[in-house]
Amino acid sequence: MSQSSCRVLLVDDHPLFRRGVAELIAAEPDLEVVGEAASADEGIALASDLDPDLILMDLNMGDGSGLDALKTIKDSGLKARIIMLTVSENEADFLRAVRIGAGGYLLKGSEPEEILEKVRQAARGETVFAEPLMGLLVGALREGGTPPPPPSEECLTAREREILHLICAGKSNKHIARELNISDGTVKVHVKNLLRKLNLQSRLEAAVWALTAS
Repeated sequence: MSQSSCRVLLVDDHPLFRRGVAELIAAEPDLEVVGEAASADEGIALASDLDPDLILMDLNMGDGSGLDALKTIKDSGLKARIIMLTVSENEADFLRAVRIGAGGYLLKGSEPEEILEKVRQAARGETVFAEPLMGLLVGALREGGTPPPPPSEECLTAREREILHLICAGKSNKHIARELNISDGTVKVHVKNLLRKLNLQSRLEAAVWALTAS
């Protein structure tokens, strides 16, 4: 396996679906499944033990919520990008996942080729979500799902605008820091400040706002 492979952890309580996704990923030379968990608690433990690059997480599992596991992993400081892979098209589930910090939200009913392509995009650091859900997020931003953002980027500093544009391109804090030759910590401060100024709660909301406001 190439050292540049994206290391993926699967968290899903449906063994047949989990096996199918594992086989789909295993066929790709730039992706590697490093672990499989059948519950939210097991997923949290394996995420800590394995420190994967990417986690594909079911939303509703027998022992608990994938959203709660998402929050626990994000709060732990692990750098893994977490993509929700679920049957739920519920607006509340989707928006909560976005606001907790999911790097994407995909639907199990999608074609296998589409899921694989989205996984590969996520492995490259891009934010991914099922196309039918784009309208939900845009609508929430425009109709009061969050406080109304300013009409332009004028409230942002030049550096914050630069970072916002890189967020729109799907870049992680680590990639942004490398591209701008600044520290990860400095990027985090800028991201926190631009979210506050735009009255938004997550990077994905900022990216969607920037794309729809332009």
